[in-house]
Amino acid sequence: MTQAATNPAISTEREIVATRVFDAPRDLVFQTWIDPNHISNWWGPRGFRTTVHEMDVRPCGVWRHTMHGPDGRDYPNEIVYVEVERAVRLVYDHVSPPRFQTTVTFADHAGKTKVTARMVFESAELRDKVAVEHGASEGLNQTLERLGEELAFMSGVQFEITRVFDAPRDLVWKAFTESERLAHWWGPKGFTMVTCKVDLRPGGVFHYCMRSPDGHQSWGKWVYREIVAPERLVTVVSFTDAEGNLLRHPISPTWPLEMLHTMTLSERDGKTTLIATAVPTNATEEERKTFHAAHGSMEQGFTVTLD
Repeated sequence: MTQAATNPAISTEREIVATRVFDAPRDLVFQTWIDPNHISNWWGPRGFRTTVHEMDVRPCGVWRHTMHGPDGRDYPNEIVYVEVERAVRLVYDHVSPPRFQTTVTFADHAGKTKVTARMVFESAELRDKVAVEHGASEGLNQTLERLGEELAFMSGVQFEITRVFDAPRDLVWKAFTESERLAHWWGPKGFTMVTCKVDLRPGGVFHYCMRSPDGHQSWGKWVYREIVAPERLVTVVSFTDAEGNLLRHPISPTWPLEMLHTMTLSERDGKTTLIATAVPTNATEEERKTFHAAHGSMEQGFTVTLD
């Protein structure tokens, strides 16, 4: 996945602006901007790391994060969202010093996604101070470069499977979100569900235990990130113990501890098309390589489960 070259930022006296075109669908680019599991991988200039403490992406919601500089210093930040229009526009206020407002727009561009980020400061003097002392113009461009790299990596690592069911979308949605229905089909062929609890809300958990044909029990959970019934379900999926604590894969110790799963459902002529994607989050390079190498077996496993 390559990204188009950007023109130099064109801004008024109070603004810092950067534009970049990414070879990725608009919904995916937007998702990397609002999901803490993604944004921590690319946010900030080169050499920086970001720890997300809180991220509530809705008008008046708060995003608190700390940027860890290459010099060992920590830079706490607090942001309040003003506007959130999915895959179109984000507006947020940076309420910790220095104060400014950022508008990010996402637009289709010949099958790619054009992103424009515009930072507006209270005065030209503050804009110049931030640009000089913090290198904000170059920092913004480096941040977008890192986003492009993250998207490129995701394009090679992301697993995707599509399935068409001869059933209405509402029914397919219920099969994925109601514990009684999940208990009948979720898991590999030959496995039985021992326990299954669903708390269907953002931040809620689907926690379950399955028994293999040889009697071995394994626990897992989904943490719900986004719920748009009956269209879209975003979860973070992990192996766990009985108390819900994260565990390594019982067979593959380099398997990612957490994976971001996105499911979309669309209906046409009484049938439902499911598109499911999965990508490692908070993963090491070794874990991502393990995940990528397992795409073939994952496709086989998902196919059997969806059957």
